[in-house]
Amino acid sequence: MPLPTLTPEQRANALAKAAEVRTARAAIKASTTTLAAVLDRSAESAVGKLKVQALLEALPKVGNVRAADIMDELGIAPTRRIDGLGERQRAGPLLRFAG
Repeated sequence: MPLPTLTPEQRANALAKAAEVRTARAAIKASTTTLAAVLDRSAESAVGKLKVQALLEALPKVGNVRAADIMDELGIAPTRRIDGLGERQRAGPLLRFAG
């Protein structure tokens, strides 16, 4: 199925929205906010659509290998997004990084 043809105005709006989301995600990754605070903001579009692995990789001393190991240990699929986490999956990273 081909992509719909957008008018220049629709394309400009989509590009602006994408830029806002990228800026919001970059702010989350660069901030010193807690993991719990980010998970509480999962209803926000920019936060909810962020992959859990990307969030874990944004934590200090966690790279892609360690993030993948943590997700495997907690039973979270590599493609899972923050908005799609269940209660137990939310609690896992919080307990893991508490303190």
